[in-house]
Amino acid sequence: MGRAAVYDGKHVVQTQSYGAEARGSAAKSEVVISDEPIKFPLVRKCDILVVMSQTALDKHLDNLKANGALLVDKDMVADVPESKARIFRVPATSMAEAEFKRRIYANAVMLGALTKATRIISRKAMENAIRDSIPEEMLRENLRGFQLGLQLARAP
Repeated sequence: MGRAAVYDGKHVVQTQSYGAEARGSAAKSEVVISDEPIKFPLVRKCDILVVMSQTALDKHLDNLKANGALLVDKDMVADVPESKARIFRVPATSMAEAEFKRRIYANAVMLGALTKATRIISRKAMENAIRDSIPEEMLRENLRGFQLGLQLARAP
């Protein structure tokens, strides 16, 4: 998302942290996007929270602004508490399994839903960022997952 925002001419700061374990461990990424230069790169309360697991939701929901947008992988998050946030339940994992027989593409599906639901980044910029970030042997599936995700969310 950060790369796509740059392609759209925005200012971006990204931080990330990953667990010491292999793929599937806890991961957190914060992306600050602005039309103006960014003077403070840390996120105090986020406008958008995307969670792909119940543990992530439980750990990070308090960081979401009351009127923010919450995107959850409805296949992996069973309990979404009452919230003033706009909630988007995205079947990212089940869609990836049905379409590709692999869960690894759930992130691409969620990225499409995020793009459509928030309209912060243009579709074209996100597609270009995917093309520039994904190895050739996985590109077709990731772009297809992104397209599927675009169909799963409605913009506000």
